[in-house]
Amino acid sequence: MNSPSKNKPRILFLFSDTGGGHRSAAEAMIEAIELEFPGLVSTDMVDIFLNYAPPPINLAPRIYPTLSKIPDMWELGYQISDGQRRTKLAYKMLWPYVRRSLDRLLSDHPCELLVSVHPLINHPVSMAARKYQLPFITVITDLVSTHAAWYSSSADLVVVPTEAARLRGLDAGLLPQRLKVVGLPVAERFCHPQGDRFELRHRLGWRQDLPVVILVGGGEGMGSIAATAKAIDSAGIGLELVIIAGRNQALKDQLERHNWKGPVKIYGFVKEIPDFFRAADILITKAGPGTISEAFIAGLPLILFSKIPGQEDGNVDYVVKERAGVWAPEPEMVVENLRIWVEKPEHRHKIAEQSQLLARPDASRQIARILFEKAAS
Repeated sequence: MNSPSKNKPRILFLFSDTGGGHRSAAEAMIEAIELEFPGLVSTDMVDIFLNYAPPPINLAPRIYPTLSKIPDMWELGYQISDGQRRTKLAYKMLWPYVRRSLDRLLSDHPCELLVSVHPLINHPVSMAARKYQLPFITVITDLVSTHAAWYSSSADLVVVPTEAARLRGLDAGLLPQRLKVVGLPVAERFCHPQGDRFELRHRLGWRQDLPVVILVGGGEGMGSIAATAKAIDSAGIGLELVIIAGRNQALKDQLERHNWKGPVKIYGFVKEIPDFFRAADILITKAGPGTISEAFIAGLPLILFSKIPGQEDGNVDYVVKERAGVWAPEPEMVVENLRIWVEKPEHRHKIAEQSQLLARPDASRQIARILFEKAAS
């Protein structure tokens, strides 16, 4: 990350670790800015809840992991809060309480452009930006089921990943010229992975003679991974199963103790996900927007087995409607689809082609050019 300089525009990215995708999106854009405009822009990232929100709002990063594992409560909260009038009223009432924190934020981090990648801060941040006469851009990091809080009519521009998200913005009252469909920002290593499938499998120690299926539940190893993995292994389909437990050490330990019948590879948190995706044939995952976007770029057919109610519902509908994958919330359904895809590879290849058609590998760089132009103007 560059240090601030008076000779180059400064861009401040606001995120929070309430879900892994917000930080990843900000980092992807910063990386793309440096690739597109090396040495010409200063960038900074701030976890706005953790560092600048007054209590109890500053507890959001700690509370999120617990709340996201209680689907009914999460869905209820999402539905109750998802409305333009309710959102505007809530933030109007909240503004006096957060105003001083935002003043301190902008005093500590002077910039020429504010960029938000988090839904819950856009209305108050847009008010602060207007007060300080700063341009403000929102980059939405949900694919389809975009919460009303994403859309502040005061934003200079709202960058959206899909046409469905743009239509949601129009419904929220934003002017068409303030909405732009670009895609979801992902890291460069996903957009231009190195090596072919044979070489990657050889290096990873994976089978060359069987379809390779990756099972992952995000960085935290969420969802019924153990039950799904055991059901796949017991089915005797004829594949190699690669299980990524992420940071969930208890899950990794449980998987390593199991007596597997077929070829299985078990990993914890890995940094080689782009290589894994390029070397695999099928991806089984929760319906997170980042993982789905990365799978599209790799041309992987998707079996979605888990979702966060509300914000990820639309992701499932999008993947299924576009014929890039299926929704299989039960282990038996995962096995049933896997069996078809393995026994009828031509069917699997058609789904993989549909997945690739949805890819937007240049999104991060396109957004970087938009941000540079705005910051430098």
